[in-house]
Amino acid sequence: MSNYLVAVEAAWLVRDVESINDAIGVAVSEAGKRLNETEMDYVEVEIGATECPVCGEAFDSAYIAADTALVGLILEMDVFNVDSEQHAQRVAKSEIGGALKNVPLKVIHTAKIEDDADQ
Repeated sequence: MSNYLVAVEAAWLVRDVESINDAIGVAVSEAGKRLNETEMDYVEVEIGATECPVCGEAFDSAYIAADTALVGLILEMDVFNVDSEQHAQRVAKSEIGGALKNVPLKVIHTAKIEDDADQ
C-alpha cells in the first residue's frame, strides 16, 4: 500500500463580481467553506496558474466576463493506503467531488509520498 499527494483542478464559477481579486477571494472562500462543512479541512485550496500563450508568464487562473468569473482552483490532498497512482486519483476525485457537487474536476498531478519505511 502506498501514499500519494493528488492535485485536482476545479473550475469555480463566481457571479456578480467586478474584479479578479474579488473573484479569487470568493472562489477560495466558498470552496473552503464547502470542504469544511464536510469535515475535509485536510484539503489545501489554492488559486491555479495559467501560462500566457505569448510570453510564457504565469498568471492567476481567473477570467471575468459580464460580471461572472471562472476561477481555476487547485485542490491538494494526501491519499493514504491505496494500491496504485490511479486508485489514489479516483479516491481524491471521489472525496473532493462529493463535497463540491457540480464542480468540474480534473486530476493534474500525482506524486508518491515516500515514508520512512521506503527510504
